[in-house]
Amino acid sequence: MNGPRIDLTLAPELRLFAPADRRGARVPLVTDGSSTLGHVVESFGVPLTEAGEILVDGRPVTVSHIPSAGESVEVRAVTRPQEVPGAPLRFLLDVHLGTLARRLRLLGVDAAYESEDIGDAALAALSAAERRVMLSRDRGLLRRREIWAGAYVYSDKPDEQLRDVLGRFTPRLAPWTRCTNCNGPLRDADKEAVGGRLEDGTRATYDVFAQCVVCDRVYWRGAHHARLEAIVSGAVREFGAGVSSPARPFP
Repeated sequence: MNGPRIDLTLAPELRLFAPADRRGARVPLVTDGSSTLGHVVESFGVPLTEAGEILVDGRPVTVSHIPSAGESVEVRAVTRPQEVPGAPLRFLLDVHLGTLARRLRLLGVDAAYESEDIGDAALAALSAAERRVMLSRDRGLLRRREIWAGAYVYSDKPDEQLRDVLGRFTPRLAPWTRCTNCNGPLRDADKEAVGGRLEDGTRATYDVFAQCVVCDRVYWRGAHHARLEAIVSGAVREFGAGVSSPARPFP
């Protein structure tokens, strides 16, 4: 490009998106003279979902601002906790975030998840149609204009992913109230009513059950309960100011 030269400063949290050789505190950048600041920031590698306030020579501007020669641009990270106005807070996760989706559902958070790769265009359209926050580690997906709202998931480790999302959006928690399989709501289930769906050992050992009202999956306190309880307890302890119902004795 052969246009105005600006200086770009990214918040420390955002520098991981920049090319490895351009992660300094203040980076000179030549623009084309016609692109918006939003386009410039994205071309530098930063999804706009991760950009908070943008300052030019210390003054707040919008992403539609067209940079001029000599301007000093500072891109701050999104403010946490982040508010998402316009719809109830709920999420859509791409095919690579299945474990995170199940953990959010375990905590009662509305988390739709596509177990097959339906493509970026379809995911973006679904985010817009259902007004869901798109969660992904795919920067290209998060750059699609159709997305209603989005967020980059910074870690590839499920424990850190969960803390990241809960800390960023502070959703209201309602542990043990959603189906981890399909995201549907759970209801108490009578043992006799679900007995035909249980193996003999389960039917003889457990008395308290829940069932998904959408997919009919049955839950009980099985051998895996201690591991799930540890996930729930840790999340509630750290982010549980919004817990909306007491923990239930399943799954």
